[in-house]
Amino acid sequence: MGEVRDGWHRLPLRVIYADTDAGGVVYHANYLNFAERARTEMLRAVGIVPQKLYDEDGTLFVVRSAEIDYRAPARLDDALEVRSRVTRFGGASLEIEQQVWRWEHTDSRHLVTILVRLVCVDPQFSPQRVPDRVRDACAPYDATRPEGK
Repeated sequence: MGEVRDGWHRLPLRVIYADTDAGGVVYHANYLNFAERARTEMLRAVGIVPQKLYDEDGTLFVVRSAEIDYRAPARLDDALEVRSRVTRFGGASLEIEQQVWRWEHTDSRHLVTILVRLVCVDPQFSPQRVPDRVRDACAPYDATRPEGK
């Protein structure tokens, strides 16, 4: 799901009632759910299926940290786009920048930026090197490579 354009994986989402709080805006923690869904689809789009990666290589990605910058609220029934790209690879880690945008016809607005740091671990949760096939597969949205910029 989604598409790759301009070095970003882009996943469209629609805000539903369950995403909102009593004020009718997206509950702040739900942006993390949007980001998780978008990261999973970003990897799937290049053939990296998290469960298959675990079954074949014993590799898991766990969230080490997440920073969220809220700029403006999303509301019920808003059409959103979650953009994701890799901004850094370490030995056993990667950093993904994610942006949530609202789309209204030809107008768009940047709502939220999320910076997520993931660590690659084995089944005992010990750090392990990010597999080369993951690094190579992420090239279309790896901001550290010329083809991902």
